[in-house]
Amino acid sequence: MTVPGRRSSTFTMLLRSGFTDPSAAARLLESDALGPVRTDPVLLDALGATADPDLALRGLVRLAEAQPAQDRPALLDTLLSSKPLRDRLLGVLGASEALADHLARHPRDWHALVTYEAADLHPGLAEFEQCLAEAHDPVALRVAYRRCLLSIAARDVCGTIDVAQTAAELADLATATLRAALRIASAAAPEDAARCRLAVIAMGKCGGNELNYVSDVDVIFVAEAANGANGANGANGAHGGTDSGTGNGTSPAPGDESKALQAATRLASHLMRICSETTVEGSIWPVDANLRPEGRNGPLVRTLSSHLAYYQRWAKTWEFQALLKARAVAGDPELGAAYVDAINPLVWQAAERENFVADVQKMRRRVVDNIPASQIDRELKLGPGGLRDVEFAVQLLQLVHGRSDATLRSGTTLDALHALAAGGYVGRADAAQLNDAYRFLRAMEHRIQLYRLRRTHLVPEDEADLRRLGRSLGLRTEPVGELNKAWRRHATVVRRLHEKLFYRPLLDAVAQLAPGETRLSPRAAGQRLEALGYADPAAALRHLEALASGVTRKAAIQRTLLPVMLGWFADSADPDAGLLGFRKVSDALGKTPWYLRLLRDEGAAAENLARVLSAGRLAPDLLMRAPEAVALLGDPEGLQPRTHEALEQEVLAAVGRADSAEAAVTAARGVRRRELFRTAAADIIASYGTEDSPAETDHGTLVDRVGRAVSDLTAATVAGALRAAVRDQWGDTLPTRFAVIGVGRFGGHELGYGSDADVLFVHEPREGVDEQDAAKAAQAVIAEMRRLLQLPTADPPLLIDADLRPEGRSGPLVRTLASYAAYYRRWSLTWESQALLRAAPVAGDPDLGRRFIDLIDPLRYPSEGLGDDAVREIRRLKARMESERLPRGADPTLHTKLGRGGLSDVEWTVQLLQMRHAWAEPALRTTRTREALAAAQAAGLIRGEDAQILDEAWVLATRVRNAVMLVRGRAGDTFPSEARELAAVGRYLGYAEGTVGEMLDDYRRTTRRARAVVDELFYSG
Repeated sequence: MTVPGRRSSTFTMLLRSGFTDPSAAARLLESDALGPVRTDPVLLDALGATADPDLALRGLVRLAEAQPAQDRPALLDTLLSSKPLRDRLLGVLGASEALADHLARHPRDWHALVTYEAADLHPGLAEFEQCLAEAHDPVALRVAYRRCLLSIAARDVCGTIDVAQTAAELADLATATLRAALRIASAAAPEDAARCRLAVIAMGKCGGNELNYVSDVDVIFVAEAANGANGANGANGAHGGTDSGTGNGTSPAPGDESKALQAATRLASHLMRICSETTVEGSIWPVDANLRPEGRNGPLVRTLSSHLAYYQRWAKTWEFQALLKARAVAGDPELGAAYVDAINPLVWQAAERENFVADVQKMRRRVVDNIPASQIDRELKLGPGGLRDVEFAVQLLQLVHGRSDATLRSGTTLDALHALAAGGYVGRADAAQLNDAYRFLRAMEHRIQLYRLRRTHLVPEDEADLRRLGRSLGLRTEPVGELNKAWRRHATVVRRLHEKLFYRPLLDAVAQLAPGETRLSPRAAGQRLEALGYADPAAALRHLEALASGVTRKAAIQRTLLPVMLGWFADSADPDAGLLGFRKVSDALGKTPWYLRLLRDEGAAAENLARVLSAGRLAPDLLMRAPEAVALLGDPEGLQPRTHEALEQEVLAAVGRADSAEAAVTAARGVRRRELFRTAAADIIASYGTEDSPAETDHGTLVDRVGRAVSDLTAATVAGALRAAVRDQWGDTLPTRFAVIGVGRFGGHELGYGSDADVLFVHEPREGVDEQDAAKAAQAVIAEMRRLLQLPTADPPLLIDADLRPEGRSGPLVRTLASYAAYYRRWSLTWESQALLRAAPVAGDPDLGRRFIDLIDPLRYPSEGLGDDAVREIRRLKARMESERLPRGADPTLHTKLGRGGLSDVEWTVQLLQMRHAWAEPALRTTRTREALAAAQAAGLIRGEDAQILDEAWVLATRVRNAVMLVRGRAGDTFPSEARELAAVGRYLGYAEGTVGEMLDDYRRTTRRARAVVDELFYSG
């Protein structure tokens, strides 16, 4: 055959047969090594049927060239005459460069692919052990292992066995290899072998009979002294708290046990080296013993009683999840069986551990988080929609329901999935889809690893690799495009089912099912809800029944929504509250066409609602009073805070349309309720994060956003109440100009959800109006505003506090501008000037408000700063407040307002800097604490590190106060004492479940550092 040109019929024929380099293929077909078969069309057709015809042809030529001259005709004759051999040999050569290399080094191993009896098609453990029996050293074991692997790969690529059978055969081969390696290690150290009884426990995919072509083989080693107890007695002794007895009722001496463990450790280490070390024949696979108690830090080998003691006292949830696949595979069979029998009860009690489901889900999230960003889209095993999603979901269901259903106790993923479907724990359709997806993804993984026999789970990027991979899976028309499409489709199915698999059968327990379908029993549903963290599973089931039962469109949509929402509720500190809130909202809005459509069709709306409903009491309470506000959660702009101008305009317009003052303020308070919900919902969602949008980490920005939004909303509400009070009695014109000045956190735009509105009232009689009449009118307006804002309605009241006025509660509620000027000129104390640092107009006559600010500026920013006497007075007042105002029994390290390093410490320190230096540093003339702190740093009045410490403490304390209000629905200055409320505060602050102690430690550490700065700057500076 001559080398073809591009237009030759041979070139075209090779292209049609799937060769990507026809010219090179034609040259290889001219090789003398192929002899007469090179022109046989049967060979060309067989090559074209492989995953990579070019690779298969190169491998065939290398194999033929490596044959001794006298053996080559037998290979070529058998190749043409035996279709099974032809398909197997060329199939392997076209899929695996590594196995082609093996055949080139060991040219007679092609005989392993010749089938003489039907029984040889599916060898089991005994056959693999026989194949490895003559291997007496590590090199020979590697060669024999590859020969066996060659036969598995051949059956795999030809479709004689499916992906599950392939994985099971690989696990059997691994078991036979571990036994052979232990035999070699024992032969090398017979004295060690005689001193101990060693059992090898397979874990992971090997333990589950679902191994990959190239994977770490996870093991645990357990040993006893050779004259010690048998495994069963050892287990009983461990459980009973007595020493393990020997077979004749005696215990091995401590020295014997120690020497036995040392001997077993040497044997185990040698076994690991035999399998893991690289020689001229490569390596087999790494043996990984890191799943043992204490991982790498723990001893390689333990006694059975030591294993049990660890698992009973110290083991984490993930360790029991791993033990689900434990299987004795090598060494002393009696000891191995005793280990498995002793461990099994602990495995099936793991779901009763506190935070069980949260621990499993947290581990899964941690796996995804640790995937490099550049690889996550190609990660077949660990990425979203990958193999691990299936395995985690199945194992989670097994551990929860396997407590009472022994049919679920399988270490093999697909067998367990089948059992879950048969028992009604997973819907049959879901199980079938998951089965198909898992098989496809495992097949991809197998073929990727088979190519070079390297441990990888990354889908290749190279076009040629993708083409070979697609063809190996039977995708021949457009291999790359079809492969990517099928992969993404299956990954999407896995991701969707992973999210709902744990929750869907809960609905089947309460919903109407098709005839013949199995339903999750109420007991099993209750177990699952309890494992998820629901404190009252019976009530939760009643809510599910109310939401999902029936044949209405509403119930059908709820059954679609609830599985994933149950997961979001379970991810919170109070799942019961989330589910109850969802039922209440659905009862109120379920007949509204847009509600369920919004949750179903707007991706973020349902998750946002779940987060809001389960984060605490405040936001759900606000939503229940106006359920239609749920629409804000589906609008991308719906959670953005509105400007002060827009809020005031809406409130004043609503007041203008009302028929009475009461109706006017009711409308204004309705706007306030809706906007408080908007702010709280945005705050919760930003703090918790969602699947598509992680939690915000700039906590200062979050605090500023909430403070500004609540302060603007409060100002607009006060303006509306003022307009209503004036209009109801005086029409459009009050006899006196009137302004409301915000002070404290209100004037600083730093209000929290539970803050009162601290204000001063100022008025100025209009021309021709008697001053006493003007004062009476101003006082009447204030009284009416207060009455209106505190009317008992479904909306939260707004309390107006004027106690910071001159002379405090003893002084007049409202003064004229001239009266304020006279008072401040003659009687003002230093603390009053300090209180004015955060004064700002919030409502009423804007010109009067500006003139009031002009009046007080010289007081709060005194020329040349504060004198020494004034500084001492401020320090004395602060010290007195610390000693007298902290509530009895309050922990000073955890009180956010008056505690050490809390809000008061930071604010007084900043305010002292303002009063001493604002006359010379205009940037300090701000009512906002963080702005003033930044200005002090910029002016060189405070070190950058100190400013950061104070800012961090102030932000954290403010967030805690906001969290307490969100969680409890009422204001508080310290952390809640109730465990669930405390956990909810922790979740808002970004702490994972079970880390409450870490949260409190962090708070104390942050405020302790702040207090040290306060001591230096405020008391000593």
